[in-house]
Amino acid sequence: MAKISETDLILNPDGSVYHLSLLPKHISDIVITVGDPNRVNQVSEHFDDVEFEMNRREFITHVGKYKGKSITVISTGMGTDNIEIFMTELDALVNVDLATREPKAEKKRLKIVRIGTSGAMQEDIPVGSYLVSDYAVGFDNLMSFYALEQSEFERTVALDIQKNTGLPFLPYVVKGSDTLRAQFGFDMIEGNTVTTPGFYAPQGRIVRTPIRYPKLLEDLNYYHNRTSDFWLTNFEMETAGYYAMGRLLGHDVLSVNAIIANRIVNTFSKDPNHVIDALIKKVLDRV
Repeated sequence: MAKISETDLILNPDGSVYHLSLLPKHISDIVITVGDPNRVNQVSEHFDDVEFEMNRREFITHVGKYKGKSITVISTGMGTDNIEIFMTELDALVNVDLATREPKAEKKRLKIVRIGTSGAMQEDIPVGSYLVSDYAVGFDNLMSFYALEQSEFERTVALDIQKNTGLPFLPYVVKGSDTLRAQFGFDMIEGNTVTTPGFYAPQGRIVRTPIRYPKLLEDLNYYHNRTSDFWLTNFEMETAGYYAMGRLLGHDVLSVNAIIANRIVNTFSKDPNHVIDALIKKVLDRV
């Protein structure tokens, strides 16, 4: 196998990967991710003990045990650009021999669970509920640079969403892990999540600048693929990047969402920290 160049996969002087500053020994079979760096403590405070900590940019890592099981929790910051960095370096830690810079012959398949916050775009999804993302719909352009294979169904839905919204680009659609959904999200609302490259105009918010698609929220709220009974349920900024990179790299990935806002009825959680903390505990108990 060809060696990976020093500029394609950058390592720090101690041999750790460039952005995460982690070594292979720091990666557990189960990796929990959060967007907010402060939320890493919300996860690890439930651990039996914390064996390792690393703070590097927005990528904060704690490694420890929960009820005797080894878990790595890492923050990613916001956006699919960060998810690309995170997933690529995480995979390199388990599937590349960093000493020889050669991909390993036998690949390891990680279980990666994103615990995030999200806004609902359907009236009947209440604030304070938990939603597991069956499919993710990427409104970002990350997959324009990758050879992502999509099923016929995924391509059909992507084309249909583009047609119904009038967007000038083709979204990408990717399914999450059925195995992880059965393990972690079996009692949650099952939805299809729209991942956007921003929080304001890309999610139909208007503050002080004019936006190009003022009916975007309405169009997504009403979107319904009748052939497959496919609805869009919520907005956030990372899930599609996770699902796509997981497929490309061969890892099981699942996104579970604490619904802290409902965009249709304009309600916001009075105690979002309580909602997210309860979801963290639910996920940990199912590891």
